[in-house]
Amino acid sequence: MGETGGIGDSARDAVLNRDCFCITLDRSSLSAAIRAEAGDPDLVGALLASRPNLFSGGPVFISTHGVKAMLDVVAAIEAATGDTAYQEEVLGWAPAIARHDFGPRGVFMGYDFHLGGSGPKLIEVNTNAGGAFLNALLARAQEACCRQARDARRADAPGEFEALVWQMFIDEWELQGRVGQPRTIAIVDDGPKDQFLYPEFLLAQRFFEQRGVKACVVDPSELRISEGRLEHEGQTVDLVYNRLVDFSLDAAGHEALRDAYLHGAVVLTPNPRNHALFADKRNLSLLSDPAMVAGWDLTPGQLKSLSAIPHTALVTAENAERLWAERSRHFFKPAGGHGGKAVYRGDKLTRRVWAEIQRGGYIAQELAKPSERRIKIDGEIQSLKLDVRLYTYQGQPLQMAARVYQGQTTNFRTPGGGFAPVFVV
Repeated sequence: MGETGGIGDSARDAVLNRDCFCITLDRSSLSAAIRAEAGDPDLVGALLASRPNLFSGGPVFISTHGVKAMLDVVAAIEAATGDTAYQEEVLGWAPAIARHDFGPRGVFMGYDFHLGGSGPKLIEVNTNAGGAFLNALLARAQEACCRQARDARRADAPGEFEALVWQMFIDEWELQGRVGQPRTIAIVDDGPKDQFLYPEFLLAQRFFEQRGVKACVVDPSELRISEGRLEHEGQTVDLVYNRLVDFSLDAAGHEALRDAYLHGAVVLTPNPRNHALFADKRNLSLLSDPAMVAGWDLTPGQLKSLSAIPHTALVTAENAERLWAERSRHFFKPAGGHGGKAVYRGDKLTRRVWAEIQRGGYIAQELAKPSERRIKIDGEIQSLKLDVRLYTYQGQPLQMAARVYQGQTTNFRTPGGGFAPVFVV
């Protein structure tokens, strides 16, 4: 890697992402750590073998200025969600279940950013952001193999992530009026063993068990209501760590979980209200509207931070013709979508897909091009895209990680791509 002396902080991260070809990941150590943490070495080993592009070999670099800018955006959105006028707007298009407020704020909020010359741009918010447990191990499996990487690397103190995460779940428990700690936690997703991030579910299960909690990974259809309690195989479930993408709990097989939630019989985190306030993509049309945000109870600094959200509009019959004409300047995303599903870059749109988008339920987001991370694969240099995810709780950072990929959205199918640690310069 070339020297970067004399380059300002604002440009050094871009230079490192372009010119640093270090392989910092000790894959054997990472695999061993995941096997040890998950408690089932053979199963986890097989799962990792079938996911060769889950982890990238090298880090992504970001400046301290960029990190601060991202955290300022998070703080501004957190402040906005507490504003009555904002809440009235977003709950107006949210499902009725989102009007119930039992207290929890939602674990592992994920704020996703594209980096660029004008600063980080927020592209979306996710309430059940995946990858945090995996990235905690990934960060500890790095070896700084050049001076710039050693200077940039800033590892968390041993156990810091785990302590923050455990306190987060206890806070959620107490916010719903519970005392002590939960006895049983269910990690819930549809067909969890078939999910790409199933290894992380096993890590979460082990994490809870190490703290004296009985934990299970279950499909919501395996849950039952009995005498006002949510149960799994006859065992009362006190708290559900929710990984479902059915954000309103309307899908078949989710009835028991929905009923338990509505009757306050279980602490559910994240829950429908968390999603409605933070992660419904229609909310970005409000947060990116200067005239709208000016009417909220926000500071001048917070208003400025919200300008880092690309302008977003709902696709309607009234603006469809204009948006089609300007399609190359936009990304089109389903309001209730997740994980890059049915997301389209405007310049790739076909008339057939556009006809589907016009039926409603989509947003048009001004294109914020991702920055690049150049990597070396089999001696050949390739340019991949990247985004950075901030995992937070109540606006406070838990962890930061990057995703490196090719294509329109992150996909974990790119050789050399996957989750990558973030080194701050």
